[in-house]
Amino acid sequence: MARRTDQRVKVAVLNGPNLNLLGVREPDLYGQETLSDIEKNLENVARELGVTLSFQQHNGEGQLVDAIHALRGKVDAALVNAGAYTHTSLAIRDALVGTSIPFVEVHLTNIYSREAERRKSALADAAVAVVAGFGSYGYELALRGLVRSRKKNG
Repeated sequence: MARRTDQRVKVAVLNGPNLNLLGVREPDLYGQETLSDIEKNLENVARELGVTLSFQQHNGEGQLVDAIHALRGKVDAALVNAGAYTHTSLAIRDALVGTSIPFVEVHLTNIYSREAERRKSALADAAVAVVAGFGSYGYELALRGLVRSRKKNG
């Protein structure tokens, strides 16, 4: 956990490829809310929990890895929706593990009920938890659970 003089828990919210298209990309599958809508809701939850959030979205795998490296020592934990990279990216997994950032893996859909290639996560075994299938509400559940687990584990 990062050491700082500021006592507020700092959580990064990292979103991967195509999540910038939420609200227009397959709304029957991913919902009507935009990524901005999700971020606004999370800010309200963060105020309630006394948490400081930062948000990033990157379409490139290397950009996500660089973003994770830049968070080292600056955040206490992260919510990560790596999008399609969830299923393929050992680089993102290694960055999260290598920086020792505890994280919750988040998915709008239930990846385990989708196509076979989406049913495996390269990140899940390193995650504190996985929240999948609750749409945008999954981000709120992930944040609440992550904060509770961080307080419980010191």
